[in-house]
Amino acid sequence: MNIKEIIDILYENSLIKSNELEFKALKSGTTSGVLYTLFVDNTPTYVVKIDHPSIINSTKDFLLAYQDVQLLPKVLYINDNKEFIVYTFISGETHFNRGSKLRWMTRLTKELFNQYLKVDQNIPWGRVNGIKRKSWSDFNQASLESAKENIGDLLPIEDHKRVASLVSALRNYYIHEEKYYLHGDAGVHNFVYSENELKGVIDPSPIIGTRIYDFTYAFCSSPDSLDMNTLMTSFSLWNGNTLFSKERLLDEILFQLYTRIGVCIKVHPHDLNDYMQAWREWREYLYR
Repeated sequence: MNIKEIIDILYENSLIKSNELEFKALKSGTTSGVLYTLFVDNTPTYVVKIDHPSIINSTKDFLLAYQDVQLLPKVLYINDNKEFIVYTFISGETHFNRGSKLRWMTRLTKELFNQYLKVDQNIPWGRVNGIKRKSWSDFNQASLESAKENIGDLLPIEDHKRVASLVSALRNYYIHEEKYYLHGDAGVHNFVYSENELKGVIDPSPIIGTRIYDFTYAFCSSPDSLDMNTLMTSFSLWNGNTLFSKERLLDEILFQLYTRIGVCIKVHPHDLNDYMQAWREWREYLYR
């Protein structure tokens, strides 16, 4: 199905007033699908995402589950065959002109992370469109192994061993952990900014996981302001913070930072030097 056919469908269903809309292909970023912006009166107004039905369905389910969250786009239309989805356009850019990390982490925490819903305990852990895991520890173990392979000898063997021990220690916290419905890819590459303010969050890759995952992922998704003050101030706003010891929070951050370095080597090599500097500062907590 092509974009012109989709525009005709929207027009026939009275969702748009004209089928002579302008459209522009968007860079797909981390999504594997094809994205278009639809312009109404020369203003970018809607996004059309064409992808595999399972991806379209999971995107739709997540956005509808959190339709009251102002940071997320609103679903306009999804066809019966789930070949495409149309949702509102959020003006701005990803990655750049972010402003203060504390400021955007504050809004994320209050308006998105604190709104996350519990799911039935019978639903498997892991990515909705990925490998199902028996436990959150299994999900972490897979992330650990992937990161270790990517990082290799960029970090000393003892650091790898310490992180592996840290992941084993975290297992104790997950035994009675409840499952939550998470965005799953909550990083600066999917945060829309304008004039140094966070405006929206796009491209969910939903995960059934622990509530803390998206928080630590977001914090570690850019190498700036990876400091204790930014972390603890943001975390103080997170619902459930009183149930977490500082020790566990630091372990979660260390592991997330470790996996981020692994991703960075593979996908964002331009950030690697900054992440390595952050690791040198954080590794003191690894050896505490």
